Amino acid sequence: MNIQPLLDALGIQEDAARALADDLRAQIDTLQDRLREAEIHLEHLAITRGSVTALADRIPAQADSPNLPEHPDYPRILAVFNHTTGPLRARDVCQALDHELLPKNIEGTRAKLKRLVRLDVLTEAGTGSFTRKQ
Repeated sequence: MNIQPLLDALGIQEDAARALADDLRAQIDTLQDRLREAEIHLEHLAITRGSVTALADRIPAQADSPNLPEHPDYPRILAVFNHTTGPLRARDVCQALDHELLPKNIEGTRAKLKRLVRLDVLTEAGTGSFTRKQ
């Protein structure tokens, strides 16, 4: 009986199993590298969280923070003024808030700015020109 064809078939299967094992080992190596990177990232995030928490304890409470009206634009308007040095017009603020520059939006923003002046948060530096109160 000739067993050579059987041995050839076994050789083919061994080669295929060996190739699969090599491929799986390579995938394991790649996954171990990715896992190591993810663990390092998690460590960095934990360190950052600790730093932020420690710093938050040192920041004084802002008792002088104004009571703003219940509209989401008001904190955004203040953020715009916090990132600028000079006076802004309603149109500038409207543009910074990514509102469409339509008269109704500009006038609505101007009304909000005037309200912040009445709340003593902003000052009207000139006609239609607003700055953060110092």
